[in-house]
Amino acid sequence: MSSTRVAIVGGGWAGLAAGVALSSRGVSVMLYEASRNLGGRARRVTIDGVDLDNGQHVLIGAYREALAMMRTVGVDPDRALERAPLELRYADGFHVRAPRLPYPLNLLLALLCARGLALAQAVSALRFMAALRAKGFDIGPDRTVAKLLDEYGQSGMLRTRVWEPLCVSALNTPVGAASARIFVNVLRDGLTGSRRASDLLIARTDLSRVFPEPAAEYIRARGGRIGLGEPVRRIARVHGGFRINDALEFSCVVLACGPQHAGQLLVQLPELSETLARITALEYEPIVTCYLQYPQSVSLPCSMLGLGGGIVQWVFDRGRLGGDKGLLAAVISASGAHEELSREALASRIENELRAALGDLPAPLWSQVITEKRATFSCRPGIARPESTTPLPGLLLAGDYVASDYPGTLEAAVRSGIAAAEKAI
Repeated sequence: MSSTRVAIVGGGWAGLAAGVALSSRGVSVMLYEASRNLGGRARRVTIDGVDLDNGQHVLIGAYREALAMMRTVGVDPDRALERAPLELRYADGFHVRAPRLPYPLNLLLALLCARGLALAQAVSALRFMAALRAKGFDIGPDRTVAKLLDEYGQSGMLRTRVWEPLCVSALNTPVGAASARIFVNVLRDGLTGSRRASDLLIARTDLSRVFPEPAAEYIRARGGRIGLGEPVRRIARVHGGFRINDALEFSCVVLACGPQHAGQLLVQLPELSETLARITALEYEPIVTCYLQYPQSVSLPCSMLGLGGGIVQWVFDRGRLGGDKGLLAAVISASGAHEELSREALASRIENELRAALGDLPAPLWSQVITEKRATFSCRPGIARPESTTPLPGLLLAGDYVASDYPGTLEAAVRSGIAAAEKAI
């Protein structure tokens, strides 16, 4: 048993991943979570007696650490997640599906067999990926995704139905502001990795059961403590470590709360002024999820369907994923004009777009808009993300915003938690 005592501040996926990694090594863990629920920005919420997720999160097969962490806490990803080859299917008939073949055969067949994509554009996409791979996916100076696509002549349906949706879904940042370097990293791992790396994985149950709740059970079973509704308001340096809330002392602290909350704690430690400056400089992007409960007879032709030309980007059929029949979840990623609409106007606009795309839908029985205003950091070119290690030995950062080659995804969060745990040990 290790003599190290670690406090983890924040019970999202990063903090729980750190807790699991530490507990598996025999380290004593105390996890503080200000709210009454674990999972951070990827969890179950209950509204008017109905269990919903606070947002739709899609993983890909390349997210090795997140999937491995699920297995560690006893969750079988093949049962908890619907796994299907990469498929971009739209209500207007556009359809791209990647077979489980090694690169470049997967991309070659996907593009050449795509419905609604001209042959010249398919060839252009193949040349684009070949050029990136020839450079080792090192694009040189960072720039926006829009500029990168312009440089390589990616236009038309290829751009609006493939590259731009992939960018917004992965980086949660508009293509005119998104980092090309981070986007290329996602393409590298997702499209040119193993045969299953590009698979899409969508939760069949609520997100809390996919990882947060089993992770908490894992930590408790190994002697760790999880304090729900226990906010951390003060971190002070003491001999040999840190004191939390003027009470318990720890040899190490992992700050795994959201960056805005981490900043409120770091301001108490003058030695971390540079780290604090990087955190406060971050900008954020929202994600809106609108749940609409239709009669049970309403369903989509697939679990995830793209919409084009409006504000809704994707709509998920929760009934196909093990939820209530007729329950649809419409998603709007990143910032945009929709932010100026009231909740009622937004729900009405979404309902009208679904009706226009899917045909003569009946009126929904109810709808619920859930907005995460700071769903992720804005993943812009040249962004200076804070490092996991701080100038104070024993004080570490974890979260999807911490410096890495990935955007603000669940995989980035889990990786950061594991990395912080290793450094704490």
